[in-house]
Amino acid sequence: MAVAGGCGRQDETASSPSTHCVAPNTASPPQVLVVDDEEGVADVLALRIQDRYDTRVAYGGREALSAVDDEVDAVLLDRRMPDIHGDDVLAEIRDRGHDCVVVMTTAVDPDLNILEMDFDDYLSKPIERETLLETLDRHLNSQEAGDPRLEEFFSTVSKIEVLEEEVGAAQLADSEEYAELKDRAGELGRELDESHADFEELVETFHEITRE
Repeated sequence: MAVAGGCGRQDETASSPSTHCVAPNTASPPQVLVVDDEEGVADVLALRIQDRYDTRVAYGGREALSAVDDEVDAVLLDRRMPDIHGDDVLAEIRDRGHDCVVVMTTAVDPDLNILEMDFDDYLSKPIERETLLETLDRHLNSQEAGDPRLEEFFSTVSKIEVLEEEVGAAQLADSEEYAELKDRAGELGRELDESHADFEELVETFHEITRE
Protein backbone atom coordinates (compact mmCIF):
# COMPACT_ATOMS: atom_id res chain seq x y z
CA MET A 1 0.00 0.00 0.00
CA ALA A 2 1.57 3.24 -1.13
CA VAL A 3 0.36 6.23 0.84
CA ALA A 4 1.05 9.91 0.31
CA GLY A 5 2.09 11.24 3.67
CA GLY A 6 4.65 12.95 5.86
CA CYS A 7 5.65 16.30 4.47
CA GLY A 8 2.68 16.35 2.16
CA ARG A 9 0.47 16.85 5.23
CA GLN A 10 2.44 19.40 7.22
CA ASP A 11 -0.75 21.39 7.82
CA GLU A 12 -2.12 18.47 9.82
CA THR A 13 0.79 18.44 12.26
CA ALA A 14 1.74 22.10 12.43
CA SER A 15 0.06 22.54 15.80
CA SER A 16 2.16 19.77 17.36
CA PRO A 17 5.96 19.48 17.49
CA SER A 18 5.79 15.71 17.86
CA THR A 19 6.26 14.85 14.17
CA HIS A 20 9.30 15.94 12.17
CA CYS A 21 9.20 15.59 8.38
CA VAL A 22 12.03 14.58 6.10
CA ALA A 23 11.17 15.31 2.47
CA PRO A 24 11.00 12.23 0.23
CA ASN A 25 12.22 12.14 -3.35
CA THR A 26 9.20 10.29 -4.75
CA ALA A 27 5.56 11.31 -5.01
CA SER A 28 3.60 8.69 -3.09
CA PRO A 29 5.81 5.99 -1.56
CA PRO A 30 4.88 3.99 1.54
CA GLN A 31 5.18 6.02 4.72
CA VAL A 32 7.74 5.08 7.38
CA LEU A 33 7.80 6.52 10.90
CA VAL A 34 11.34 6.54 12.34
CA VAL A 35 11.44 6.53 16.14
CA ASP A 36 14.54 7.11 18.28
CA ASP A 37 15.17 9.25 21.34
CA GLU A 38 18.56 10.26 19.92
CA GLU A 39 17.71 12.91 17.35
CA GLY A 40 20.89 12.39 15.35
CA VAL A 41 20.27 8.65 15.05
CA ALA A 42 16.64 9.15 14.02
CA ASP A 43 17.56 11.74 11.41
CA VAL A 44 20.30 9.56 9.92
CA LEU A 45 17.99 6.54 9.64
CA ALA A 46 15.35 8.69 7.95
CA LEU A 47 17.88 10.13 5.50
CA ARG A 48 19.09 6.64 4.59
CA ILE A 49 15.65 5.58 3.38
CA GLN A 50 14.10 8.83 2.17
CA ASP A 51 14.87 8.18 -1.51
CA ARG A 52 12.46 5.21 -1.40
CA TYR A 53 10.04 6.01 1.40
CA ASP A 54 8.06 8.96 2.70
CA THR A 55 9.57 9.47 6.18
CA ARG A 56 8.41 11.04 9.39
CA VAL A 57 10.56 11.20 12.51
CA ALA A 58 9.55 10.99 16.18
CA TYR A 59 12.13 11.71 18.88
CA GLY A 60 11.01 9.32 21.59
CA GLY A 61 8.13 7.11 22.61
CA ARG A 62 5.61 9.85 23.39
CA GLU A 63 6.14 11.51 20.04
CA ALA A 64 5.81 8.13 18.33
CA LEU A 65 2.43 7.44 19.88
CA SER A 66 1.26 10.92 18.85
CA ALA A 67 2.51 10.42 15.30
CA VAL A 68 1.43 6.87 14.46
CA ASP A 69 -1.85 6.61 12.56
CA ASP A 70 -3.50 4.51 9.88
CA GLU A 71 -1.45 6.19 7.15
CA VAL A 72 1.83 4.85 8.56
CA ASP A 73 2.87 1.74 6.66
CA ALA A 74 5.95 0.89 8.74
CA VAL A 75 7.72 1.94 11.94
CA LEU A 76 11.43 1.75 12.67
CA LEU A 77 11.23 1.62 16.47
CA ASP A 78 14.10 2.08 18.90
CA ARG A 79 13.73 -0.31 21.80
CA ARG A 80 15.47 1.52 24.64
CA MET A 81 14.02 5.01 25.14
CA PRO A 82 13.88 6.97 28.40
CA ASP A 83 10.34 8.34 28.21
CA ILE A 84 8.42 5.26 27.04
CA HIS A 85 10.24 1.98 26.41
CA GLY A 86 10.04 0.72 22.85
CA ASP A 87 8.40 -2.51 24.04
CA ASP A 88 5.54 -0.46 25.50
CA VAL A 89 5.26 1.67 22.36
CA LEU A 90 5.00 -1.51 20.30
CA ALA A 91 2.30 -2.92 22.59
CA GLU A 92 0.31 0.31 22.40
CA ILE A 93 0.55 0.41 18.60
CA ARG A 94 -0.91 -3.10 18.44
CA ASP A 95 -3.52 -2.37 21.11
CA ARG A 96 -4.76 0.50 18.94
CA GLY A 97 -5.28 -1.94 16.11
CA HIS A 98 -2.50 -0.74 13.81
CA ASP A 99 -1.18 -3.58 11.64
CA CYS A 100 1.72 -1.61 10.17
CA VAL A 101 5.11 -3.26 9.82
CA VAL A 102 7.19 -2.68 12.97
CA VAL A 103 10.94 -3.20 12.86
CA MET A 104 12.76 -2.92 16.18
CA THR A 105 16.05 -1.02 15.78
CA THR A 106 18.12 -1.52 18.89
CA ALA A 107 21.42 -1.95 20.65
CA VAL A 108 19.70 -4.09 23.31
CA ASP A 109 20.71 -7.75 23.26
CA PRO A 110 17.55 -9.79 22.71
CA ASP A 111 16.35 -12.43 25.15
CA LEU A 112 13.55 -14.96 25.17
CA ASN A 113 11.11 -12.17 26.06
CA ILE A 114 11.00 -11.16 22.39
CA LEU A 115 8.96 -14.30 21.73
CA GLU A 116 5.92 -12.49 23.12
CA MET A 117 6.51 -9.26 21.17
CA ASP A 118 4.42 -8.55 18.08
CA PHE A 119 7.08 -7.03 15.81
CA ASP A 120 7.99 -7.95 12.24
CA ASP A 121 11.78 -7.79 12.42
CA TYR A 122 14.62 -7.01 14.81
CA LEU A 123 17.76 -5.17 13.66
CA SER A 124 20.80 -4.45 15.81
CA LYS A 125 22.50 -1.07 15.61
CA PRO A 126 24.42 0.23 13.78
CA ILE A 127 22.25 -0.52 10.75
CA GLU A 128 23.47 -0.07 7.21
CA ARG A 129 21.27 1.57 4.58
CA GLU A 130 21.06 -1.59 2.48
CA THR A 131 19.84 -3.59 5.47
CA LEU A 132 17.14 -1.01 6.26
CA LEU A 133 15.87 -0.97 2.69
CA GLU A 134 15.95 -4.74 2.25
CA THR A 135 14.07 -5.26 5.51
CA LEU A 136 11.38 -2.69 4.77
CA ASP A 137 10.99 -3.89 1.18
CA ARG A 138 10.60 -7.50 2.24
CA HIS A 139 7.95 -6.89 4.89
CA LEU A 140 5.97 -4.28 2.95
CA ASN A 141 5.98 -6.52 -0.11
CA SER A 142 4.71 -9.38 2.04
CA GLN A 143 1.80 -7.21 3.17
CA GLU A 144 0.99 -6.25 -0.40
CA ALA A 145 0.95 -9.92 -1.42
CA GLY A 146 -2.29 -10.25 0.52
CA ASP A 147 -1.33 -13.51 2.25
CA PRO A 148 -1.05 -12.99 6.03
CA ARG A 149 0.88 -16.25 6.27
CA LEU A 150 3.83 -14.60 4.51
CA GLU A 151 3.92 -11.83 7.11
CA GLU A 152 3.68 -14.32 9.96
CA PHE A 153 6.35 -16.54 8.43
CA PHE A 154 8.95 -13.79 8.04
CA SER A 155 8.20 -12.35 11.47
CA THR A 156 8.56 -15.81 13.01
CA VAL A 157 11.79 -16.60 11.18
CA SER A 158 13.23 -13.21 12.18
CA LYS A 159 12.70 -14.02 15.87
CA ILE A 160 14.23 -17.47 15.45
CA GLU A 161 17.33 -16.13 13.70
CA VAL A 162 17.89 -13.38 16.27
CA LEU A 163 17.50 -15.78 19.20
CA GLU A 164 19.78 -18.40 17.70
CA GLU A 165 22.43 -15.73 17.20
CA GLU A 166 22.19 -14.17 20.66
CA VAL A 167 20.84 -16.77 23.11
CA GLY A 168 22.66 -19.90 24.22
CA ALA A 169 21.61 -23.24 22.76
CA ALA A 170 20.95 -24.70 26.22
CA GLN A 171 18.55 -21.87 27.09
CA LEU A 172 16.70 -22.28 23.81
CA ALA A 173 16.47 -26.04 24.31
CA ASP A 174 14.63 -25.44 27.58
CA SER A 175 12.12 -23.03 26.02
CA GLU A 176 8.77 -24.53 25.08
CA GLU A 177 7.77 -21.28 23.37
CA TYR A 178 10.87 -21.39 21.17
CA ALA A 179 10.09 -24.98 20.17
CA GLU A 180 6.53 -23.99 19.30
CA LEU A 181 7.83 -21.09 17.22
CA LYS A 182 10.13 -23.43 15.28
CA ASP A 183 7.25 -25.81 14.64
CA ARG A 184 5.05 -22.95 13.44
CA ALA A 185 7.76 -21.68 11.07
CA GLY A 186 8.08 -25.17 9.59
CA GLU A 187 4.33 -25.50 9.16
CA LEU A 188 4.03 -22.10 7.48
CA GLY A 189 7.03 -22.81 5.27
CA ARG A 190 5.50 -26.01 3.93
CA GLU A 191 2.17 -24.31 3.22
CA LEU A 192 3.75 -21.32 1.50
CA ASP A 193 6.08 -23.46 -0.58
CA GLU A 194 3.02 -25.16 -2.07
CA SER A 195 1.06 -21.95 -2.71
CA HIS A 196 3.80 -19.51 -3.81
CA ALA A 197 5.98 -20.42 -6.79
CA ASP A 198 8.65 -17.88 -5.77
CA PHE A 199 8.70 -18.82 -2.08
CA GLU A 200 12.24 -20.24 -2.10
CA GLU A 201 13.53 -17.06 -3.71
CA LEU A 202 11.74 -14.94 -1.12
CA VAL A 203 13.27 -16.95 1.71
CA GLU A 204 16.74 -16.75 0.21
CA THR A 205 16.48 -12.97 -0.06
CA PHE A 206 15.21 -12.75 3.52
CA HIS A 207 18.13 -14.75 4.87
CA GLU A 208 20.58 -12.38 3.16
CA ILE A 209 19.50 -9.54 5.45
CA THR A 210 22.16 -8.82 8.08
CA ARG A 211 20.46 -8.43 11.46
CA GLU A 212 23.57 -8.30 13.65
